[in-house]
Amino acid sequence: MASLFDGVIDFNNNEYKKYSELFKKIAEGQSPHTLFIGCSDSRVVPTLITKSLPGELFVVRNIANLVPPYRNVAEYLATTSAIEYAINILKVENIVVCGHSNCGGCRALYMPDEDLKHIPHTKKWLELAYGAKKTVTDYLKEAGEKGEKLTEKQIAALTERENIKEQLKHLASYPYIKENKDINIYGWHYDIETGDVYNYSFDRDIFEKID
Repeated sequence: MASLFDGVIDFNNNEYKKYSELFKKIAEGQSPHTLFIGCSDSRVVPTLITKSLPGELFVVRNIANLVPPYRNVAEYLATTSAIEYAINILKVENIVVCGHSNCGGCRALYMPDEDLKHIPHTKKWLELAYGAKKTVTDYLKEAGEKGEKLTEKQIAALTERENIKEQLKHLASYPYIKENKDINIYGWHYDIETGDVYNYSFDRDIFEKID
């Protein structure tokens, strides 16, 4: 914990001073250009990946970068309310759904129920990615019939990317997104080991490296 306190002190003495004018400018309000929906994984840092400054990204993070389909119910809806606020109040121009390599949430999709019984809320949350799991499972079955075999790493990457595509579908169910033709929507897959980020092409149905 001491390292966090030391970090705060270092921020006050160095980083804050570097951007002091920016902080004064945004102190009274925010006007981010992008809603960034990413995984809670500690290795994924949205502002670092995109070289964004404070005030540019409105960030929503949860396990496996999931987006619940739109529904109007009397519940506490964290991710849904953040999306609603970003679109209808902050008027963001872009939405990025960013998954990543070696995602524990995606890996848990294939774990036996017995292994997840001690984290029931996480297990329930991951149901939002079951569409991606089915797509991958069906693909592996077809590949097996053809004599093809994927490595664990390939299966993981395929699941992570199919999950991103599944969450983009969920995002499209939000009426105020569906009706707004000016919003740019992106699906990204971030490779932690290499630092590469791949952008999903809706037209070609492939992930292309951003370079």
